[in-house]
Amino acid sequence: MSNTVRPLIAGNWKMNGLSDESGAQLKALIEKTNSIGNANCDVLICPPATFLREMSSIAAGSVVSIGGQDCHSAEKGAHTGDLSANMIADTGATYCLVGHSERRTDHNETNGMVKAKAESALASNLIAVVCVGETLEEREQGKTLTVITDQVKNSLPKGATAKNTVVAYEPVWAIGTGKTPTPSDVAEVHAHIRKDLQGILSDADNMRLLYGGSVKGSNASELMALEHVNGALVGGASLKAADFWPIVETCI
Repeated sequence: MSNTVRPLIAGNWKMNGLSDESGAQLKALIEKTNSIGNANCDVLICPPATFLREMSSIAAGSVVSIGGQDCHSAEKGAHTGDLSANMIADTGATYCLVGHSERRTDHNETNGMVKAKAESALASNLIAVVCVGETLEEREQGKTLTVITDQVKNSLPKGATAKNTVVAYEPVWAIGTGKTPTPSDVAEVHAHIRKDLQGILSDADNMRLLYGGSVKGSNASELMALEHVNGALVGGASLKAADFWPIVETCI
């Protein structure tokens, strides 16, 4: 991991948990982070929207930030069931995921839609976490790097900088399956993303690149040690503080 880029360990709770149970886990995580003070690592939790405000209140004043899992590209309007980026910011959240593969797949989100959502997040002073990743079919066809370049170049918001945008690489076939690419595969893709960003942004070397896809305590240390890996986007292993903390510890 680059010594010049402050790492970010992010937990995506997806559609899991209820407020009491999840609040207890967040408090336990905060207690652990308090024990090490303001370490050289940022921690993020993205809970379901129903308790964004409650989690933001619990995390206030701690080193743990709170983020949304998605936002609409519009500021307001007739979009039943959707949340705008400024509504998410209004809860106290400071980040927002956009373009997660489950959104791209389940809701047919295109790169253009992801870019518009990311731009809305930036307009609401949220840090956008732009997710990219290839399917198993694309990997087997040798299209991984082509797909990643297309997603990075066409999903990145206008006005993106290392301060307001994070890129998370999650191979679709590794999410929740227990399968992970080899460390050399991860290193290759992250180096490729960095090179793509260098052709777009003046501060590309400082942008945080997260790896996601079946990250857990047993493999986090090896993954976080790779060049151009500046943290992790964690799914199931982030739901309980006891499982998430060993991953956070790899960056302390």
